[in-house]
Amino acid sequence: MWKPPWIPIHAYGGIWHMASVDSAKECLRLPAFVRRMIQQWVCVIAGALFLGGCAGKSDPSPWGTVLDSELRAMGYRNWIVVGDSAFPIHSRRGVRTLVIDGEIPEVLEGVLQSLENAQKVAPRIYTARELRHVPNDKAPGIEAHRKQLEKALHGHPVREMDYRALSMILEDSSKSFAILVLKTKTSLPYSSVFIELDSAYWDGESESELRKKMLEKERKERLERDRAIREQVEKEMKEKAAERLRQSA
Repeated sequence: MWKPPWIPIHAYGGIWHMASVDSAKECLRLPAFVRRMIQQWVCVIAGALFLGGCAGKSDPSPWGTVLDSELRAMGYRNWIVVGDSAFPIHSRRGVRTLVIDGEIPEVLEGVLQSLENAQKVAPRIYTARELRHVPNDKAPGIEAHRKQLEKALHGHPVREMDYRALSMILEDSSKSFAILVLKTKTSLPYSSVFIELDSAYWDGESESELRKKMLEKERKERLERDRAIREQVEKEMKEKAAERLRQSA
């Protein structure tokens, strides 16, 4: 009866080897402790492959992972928009749009959590002034959305502006600074949330105080220079007057 010249044997050293039938018979005649060692290594390798396969099946939130990656590069004066399903895709190169399988409150909560974890930028949140006036009978679900949105904010202050004004600010900012748009599946009017990023370790109040101190210091230095110049001019004038008196005497 014909026998195949090669048969597969166990992995050894991370590489699968092929051996002849005669070689396989030789392996069976190995000492018992060697066979046990090979079996233990095979179990370890098989377990590692199994666990690795299971780990690969984990499915973290893809938009959360992408957002964390984006935030590492973003800084103050960048914008994040958590937009509704009809939010337009901008043609400007500085605007990146990601389609997210989630509702605005859920995505907004994840964005704010990521910003808190980053600890380098602070959110300045804007919503459309029209949002609070949209009646529930014209846009079913808008009342529940407003409550969910307030809960997702976790106490962050919100500034209201006309939607048109927010769109114009966003368009103007996109000329110089990157903007990330997270386009959700929420289908409610005026529900988009606009987030302007500011420095978390240097706020506007600190900047104003710094500018005030700089201006005050420059004013004092200018007055000191003017005083020194006046004293020098007066000294030179006195010296010239004294010289003229000596010459006339």
